[in-house]
Order: sequence, then C-alpha cells, then structure tokens
Amino acid sequence: MPDASSYTGEPDVLFSEIILQNNRADPYLLYARLRETPVSRQRDGSYVVSSHAAIRSLIFDPRLSSEDLPPSRRPHTGNPLRDWFLNPIKNRIVTAHRPLIFRDPPDHDTLRRFVMRQFMVGRVNALREGIVREVDRLIDACRGRDRICLVNDFSYPLPVTVICELLGVPQADEPRFQVWATQLATAIEPDARHDEGGRHRTVAAFDEISAYMRDLIREKRRRPADDMLSGLAAPASAGGKRMGDFDLIATAVLLLVAGHETTVNLITNGMLQLLRHPHELERLRADPERAPRLIEELLRFDPPVHFRTRKALGAIEIAGETIPKGAPVILVFAAGNRDPARFPEPNRFDPDREDNQHFGFGGGLHYCIGAPLARIEAEIALVALSRRLVSPRLLQNPPPYRLGASLRGPQQLGIAIDGIQ
Repeated sequence: MPDASSYTGEPDVLFSEIILQNNRADPYLLYARLRETPVSRQRDGSYVVSSHAAIRSLIFDPRLSSEDLPPSRRPHTGNPLRDWFLNPIKNRIVTAHRPLIFRDPPDHDTLRRFVMRQFMVGRVNALREGIVREVDRLIDACRGRDRICLVNDFSYPLPVTVICELLGVPQADEPRFQVWATQLATAIEPDARHDEGGRHRTVAAFDEISAYMRDLIREKRRRPADDMLSGLAAPASAGGKRMGDFDLIATAVLLLVAGHETTVNLITNGMLQLLRHPHELERLRADPERAPRLIEELLRFDPPVHFRTRKALGAIEIAGETIPKGAPVILVFAAGNRDPARFPEPNRFDPDREDNQHFGFGGGLHYCIGAPLARIEAEIALVALSRRLVSPRLLQNPPPYRLGASLRGPQQLGIAIDGIQ
C-alpha cells in the first residue's frame, strides 16, 4: 500500500490518488500530504481544502454552495414521447427539488425546519429502549458461532431497523431499498459525476425509490401513524405551510438513505478501532459511561464521512489561495480532523482528548440532522459489543473496504469470538 513518504506524484493530482480503492484502508498519510498546502488546486480544476482552520472558515462562508450536483439527465430511450417530453419534465423536477443536503438558503433552511419539527428530541429518545432490545437480539443471534461479520450480522441491520421505525417504513421492504441506497450513496463521490453509466444507474435508482416513497406517503396520508413520514405528510395547520410533494419525496429518500448508511460506518469503524486498541475496549467494558467521549474521539479519528463537495459562488481568498467563481471545492473533513495545528498528537486514538471540536458530522448549515440518533445507536451498540463478545479478535487487518471514498467504512469486518455473554 502506498504511503505519504513514498508518494512521488505531483501535488495537483494528490486527491485523485486518495480516492483510489487501494488507498481506502489508510488515506491518512496522504491527507497529511494534502495539509502541506491547506487549499490546493488540483489538475482537474477543483480546490481541495484540508486544514482544520480553512475548513472551519469555509463551512460558514455563504459564497460556498451545496448545489453542486450536475443537472439530472435521463438516458436516451428511443421513445420520442419519453425522450422529448416526459424525461425533460422529470429532469427539471429532480434538478429543482434536490434533497436538502444539496440545497442552499433559503430553500435549505425551509426544508430543514420542516424536518427538525419531526426530528424531536422526545421522538429520538423514545427509540432508546427499542435500540437496546434490537442490539441484544442481534448479538443473541450470534450464539453458537466462533466468528461473525460485524457488518452483515450487526452494524447494517441495526441502523436499518431504527430508521425504518423512525420514518414508518416497513422493514420487510429493506431488500428493495438496500440496492437503491447503495447506488445513491455513490452520487456524492466526485469521480461518479464523470461516469455516464454510473449517473444513469443513479437516476434509475432515484426514480425507483422515489416511486416507492410516493406510494408510501400516499398511504401515510390515508392512514397516518406516529412516525416522521406521517408528520411530514400531514396537512398544514390553519395558516401554516407544509412541504411540497416533490421536496417531501426527496427528503424521505435522503432520510432513509443517510439515516443508515453513515451509521453503519460509524459502528463498524468504532468496533474496528476498539479491536485495534484493546486497552480501550477493556476500559469501555469496565466503564460504559466512557462511551460518549469515545464516540466523539471516533468521529474525529475515523469518521464515517471523509469529505463533501461544494461549488464557489464567488471568488474566495483563503490560506494564500484564491478559489475562483464556479470552481468545485472539496472539504476533506477527515484531514482537518487529524490537523496537528488543531489537535495535539492527532494520529493517536485518545477518548480522553479535551476540546474535541471535530468535523465528524460536518458543520455549519449542513450539520448532520441525525447526529443525536447516530450517537445513541453507536453508544448502545459499542457498549453492548464490548461487554457481550467474549475475547473478540480481528480476522483481517485491515479489513476490505467499501468502494466509496467519501462514505468510508469496511465492507466486512470479520471477528473471531470465544462466545456470547
């Protein structure tokens, strides 16, 4: 595996090296090379931002736009009615009604307020007992085995169960939306935007999951329940407003996909680090109250989302560089989280770290809506795993990783165990 010291390429292609699959297991040495030039222009015209200070400045800068996805474009079908009339209409609707993480104010703020009214603290906290039961059920299902795959057996099914309950999505439909979610997660990868075949697959997945959500929303309006989708789909109160149907479908898709994809990585990365640092595993087992601090350090040290893309709405001078209007910008949160100018001994996993202002959930206007729920799930999961798995050991280190460089986490995490307590 290449490392930063042996890297011989030019700095203006360094990010293209980072997103290669063979660097997925450990991109941090290459991130250190990036930070040598906190804002660096890449050969493709994009600007990569890697220092903590520069990222923190830009996430609050209104000149940086989240509306950076290319316009929706459905593939040519040979059917004149579809190609000349129906698909252009669909393309305009999808482009104008992106999920809120790809929207700027004022649209972003309006959509976020609708979601936050339903993402109430009480509703999230009410899930805690159910999460505990599901965690125990998943661990109990591993009895009699001497090895498990944490992803398949635990860290994927847990967040799916939780987000389905929160939204009111039938969990029996999980096999249908798993394929769609996996494809849609690639949409935030910078290289995927230049892959015509991949873009067509993403469009097809979005159309299919949108049709699914449209039907589910109709059912929620006929038979409302105590869940987020029912709340979002409910008629507006007197003098109030409700989310438009196109935005509601896009929001529902976002909540379903983002509500489990990132939490899978958070739990899996967390167990991986505990197994690599067995003294921390023992400390957590002996003192579960350490869990919140451990989760915060995990979000800094090995976060589930490594970078996000933006677009400059105007010229921005920062860190000795001028980002021109219209330029793509990549905020490498995981590089900022290991910045030695901000964190002492940044490459040391230290749950006792003070002043841990990381970018594990992004920041600014787009700070992760689901952060409180993700923290609850990860804390309950890692405490239970540390206490109930007997003598857990990694079967492969590093494990195989998922394809995505932005949503980064192991595809599988094989663990040998001596039993279940």
